[in-house]
Amino acid sequence: MTERGQVGAVADPIAGSPVYPGGSRVNERGHLEIAGCDLVDLAAELGTPAYIYAEDDMRARAHAYREAFERRTGDFEVLFASKAFPCTAAYRLFAEAGLSVDVASGGELHMALRAGFDPARIHMHGNNKSDEEILFAARAGVGHLILDSFDEIERCERLLDGPQEVLIRVTPGIKPSTHDYVQTGQLDSKFGFGLGDGLAARAIEWVLASETLNLVGLHAHIGSQIFALEPYMLAIRALGELAGEWCRAVNVGGGLGIAYTGEDEPPSIDAYVDFKVRGVAEVFGDGVRILVEPGRSLVGNAGVTAYRVGTVKEIPGVRTYVVVDGGMSDNLRPMLYGSRYEATIADRAGAAPDTLATIAGMHCESGDILVRDAMLAAPAVGDVLVTPATGAYGYAAASNYNGVRRPPVVFCRDGEARLVVRRETYEDLTARDVS
Repeated sequence: MTERGQVGAVADPIAGSPVYPGGSRVNERGHLEIAGCDLVDLAAELGTPAYIYAEDDMRARAHAYREAFERRTGDFEVLFASKAFPCTAAYRLFAEAGLSVDVASGGELHMALRAGFDPARIHMHGNNKSDEEILFAARAGVGHLILDSFDEIERCERLLDGPQEVLIRVTPGIKPSTHDYVQTGQLDSKFGFGLGDGLAARAIEWVLASETLNLVGLHAHIGSQIFALEPYMLAIRALGELAGEWCRAVNVGGGLGIAYTGEDEPPSIDAYVDFKVRGVAEVFGDGVRILVEPGRSLVGNAGVTAYRVGTVKEIPGVRTYVVVDGGMSDNLRPMLYGSRYEATIADRAGAAPDTLATIAGMHCESGDILVRDAMLAAPAVGDVLVTPATGAYGYAAASNYNGVRRPPVVFCRDGEARLVVRRETYEDLTARDVS
C-alpha cells in the first residue's frame, strides 16, 4: 500500500452495485457520489450521522411497480408501507407518484394526511388499535380499516356511527424463509385471524352480519425481506378458501426483499408483480382489486447513512475496530436481526480495500456493532464512512439512546441536496419535560 490517499484504484465498485441508489458512482475526486452529490462534501456541510436518500431512486421504484401492474391489470393499488420510512417528505413523494399507503398508528395516519394522501387511498393497520385511532381513521375517511381481532371488531361496531369498509387480516399458517422476527403469516402470530383454527371464518361471519362494517376483502401478510415467491401463492390460495361474492379486494402483502450486500439476489419488481397478478387471477378470477405492500423495496436501497470515523482501535492479533459517531441509535437492525451490511470509505470510494475491520458504534453497549469483518480502504480518523441499504427502518427505529440527537434526513437530486428533517438539538431532548 502507498501512503494514505494513494491506495490503488480499482474499477468503480459503486456504479451498478445493487446495494447503492441507482446512479451512484465514484466521482473524479475519488469520492462516493449519490444523485450527483459528493458525500464527503455533504458530510462536511451537514454533519454526521446523516440519512441520505436519492429522490429519483424512490420515484423510479414507485414507477416500476405501477408500470408492471399496468401492463397486466387495470385494478390495483401499490401501497407504500410507511413503517419502513415514516418521513413526511417520503409520504409526499409517494402520494405524488400515485401510490396508496398503509399506516399502522395514529401518528403514521397523521403524517400521511399532512403529506397530502387522499384518505380514500389510506389503509389503516395495527394489531391493537386504540379507540382514539379507530375514530381518527374513520373520521378522516380512510379507504379501509384492516381488522385484526375480535376485540377490535367489537370496538369498531361500538364506536363508529356510519358505514366503514374493512378488510379482515388472515393468518394463513405460512412461514417464508426470512428472519423469525419479520415472519407474520405463521399460525403462532400476534397478527390477524387464524385460518386453520377457524377464527378467520368466524370473523368473516361476524362482519358480514354487521350493520356498521362493510366487508370488502381479505388481507394476508406473510413477512418481510422475502426472496422466494412461492409462499405468496400459498397465501393467495389460503385467502381463496375464505372468499365469497362479497370479496372485491385482496391484499397479499409481504415485502419484496432487497440487496443488503452484493451477494443478495432478490427477485425483480417485474417478477414479483407478475407472480402475484397471475396468482390472484388463477384463484379469484376477474373483478378483484389487487393490493400489494412491497415494503422496504421502495426505499431500502434508495438511502445510505454517512458517519464520521472517530477512532481506529487495533487490538493486535484480535481485531481492528473502526468506531463511528452513530450506531444502534440510528440503525438497530444489526443488533435486532443480526443484519449484514457493506461499508465504504467515502473519501476513497474507488480505492482497493486493504483493511479488515469491525465497524462499531459509539454507544455504551458491547453489542453496538454495525458491520463485522468489513474490508475498508485505509480507514483513518476523520474519514466519512458510509453504509448503504439503510433507507428502510433506520430512520423509523431511531432513538435517543445515550442522549444522542437523531440524525437529519437529506434528499438528493441532480446534484442538489435539501434537508427534509433537521438534526435534533440538545434542547429537543428536554422539550417534552414538564418538570
